[in-house]
Amino acid sequence: MRKDISSELLFQTARSSGAGGQNVNKVETLVIAGWDLNTSQLITAEEKNILANKLSNHITKEGLLKVRCSTHRTQLANKEEAIKKINRLVNHALAVKKARIATKPHKASKEKRIESKKRNAEKKESRQKWRFRNE
Repeated sequence: MRKDISSELLFQTARSSGAGGQNVNKVETLVIAGWDLNTSQLITAEEKNILANKLSNHITKEGLLKVRCSTHRTQLANKEEAIKKINRLVNHALAVKKARIATKPHKASKEKRIESKKRNAEKKESRQKWRFRNE
């Protein structure tokens, strides 16, 4: 179940640092995408709680999930990248992890473990000094 939240995103632009040539001080290529979790109609209350817990380091005090993107030289490319980034974050947080099924060790693995323990014991025993006992 993949969610596309691009319809509810709010965008801000700013001057980006880094590459840009002559336009670096004139063009606002940095894009900040924000999504208001509390007013969203695309997700349920349960999903909002999950996102609030898992993405707490990306969410502001006002409840906005924010993502910055300034990797490209154009504002449009950065906007598309920000949309991809925020969708990836949300979908990854909402993905349900498959429960791990515990398995028991099989006979061959038990034998292998015991054999390695014996080899290790012999190795350590060979390192000890010889002591002669007088009876």
